[in-house]
Amino acid sequence: MKILTIVGARPQFVKAAAVSRVLRQRHQEILLHTGQHYDYEMSGIFFDGLPLPRPDVNLDVGSGTHAQQTAAMLKGIEGALLSERPDALLIYGDTNSTVAGALAAAKLCIPIVHIEAGLRSFNRRMPEELNRVVADHLSELLLCPSQTAIDNLAAEGVVRNVHLVGDVMLDVLNWARSRVSTGAPAILSQLGLERGRYLLVTLHRGENTDDPSRLASILSAFNAIEEPMVFPVHPRARKVIGTAGHVLKPHVRLIDPLGYLEMVAVAAGARAILTDSGGLQKEAYWLGVPCITLRDETEWVETVAAGWNRVVGADEASIIDAVRRFEPPTIRPLLYGDGHAASRCVDLVDLVGPSVVAESAS
Repeated sequence: MKILTIVGARPQFVKAAAVSRVLRQRHQEILLHTGQHYDYEMSGIFFDGLPLPRPDVNLDVGSGTHAQQTAAMLKGIEGALLSERPDALLIYGDTNSTVAGALAAAKLCIPIVHIEAGLRSFNRRMPEELNRVVADHLSELLLCPSQTAIDNLAAEGVVRNVHLVGDVMLDVLNWARSRVSTGAPAILSQLGLERGRYLLVTLHRGENTDDPSRLASILSAFNAIEEPMVFPVHPRARKVIGTAGHVLKPHVRLIDPLGYLEMVAVAAGARAILTDSGGLQKEAYWLGVPCITLRDETEWVETVAAGWNRVVGADEASIIDAVRRFEPPTIRPLLYGDGHAASRCVDLVDLVGPSVVAESAS
């Protein structure tokens, strides 16, 4: 089969790195990058550090409002679908690239495969929640990372062609860990960090960066935590912080975004991670690093139930208290599969794909 895959943001590059390697052994893949993350720091450096083919198509959409981005992606993806005539479209996660791909393919009656289906925050104010709900309900084959995701879909009446496969990000993390075990000291030394004696921080979601009061509260907590913090800053977040006039104390070190392998090394060496990233919540769990989530809810509820992730929102006191007092249990159950999710995904594409294609064409 010919499959057109949509990526557009850093987490999707990680997921595609796992799946494309297996997919291309059996099928023809056309990789389309929407350009949602468009500069080198947020896009190119990730392609450099991952076993991921260069995109066959790059829409170079760039920044804009959600409507502007999605509209530009819809137009570009539709053109690629009409030109390539794939048998199926493969999408990941919950970005604007995901929902644009789903909408474009659905209107052309091209079957959709959704990897990381079924996640729910139950917060409709989040653009990502709207994207994932729409994508799930348009998809023909839904590949889920957890039983919770399957249950979420069932509650919405989506039960056909729904499968538990695990999380493809674990596949890539296992690959990365084998490569950074010797390189980790180099990046930590370069950044002046001692293993287990610093905090890793990331902050990029609009609910935090676009809300002045939430952003001020989070940054105030960072200033109050007298412990070395390394903060790879999303370009958009850096701009917002600067424009608002926030000044961070010297122990909060703002650096440029890191490549994937460097990020894994820095995450693995941290005493704890503070983040609003879904992907980093999972990686923290797999790496055995306590995670403090700077959101009011999380889709990755299993990490919270296991006691390794504390959701604190943007409350200054809660953030400070979690950094000082949060200690996870000694037990860390296996979550989100065994690191072989990509093969399961492609096996199901092989198994279900032809029948889905035939049904869609009829």
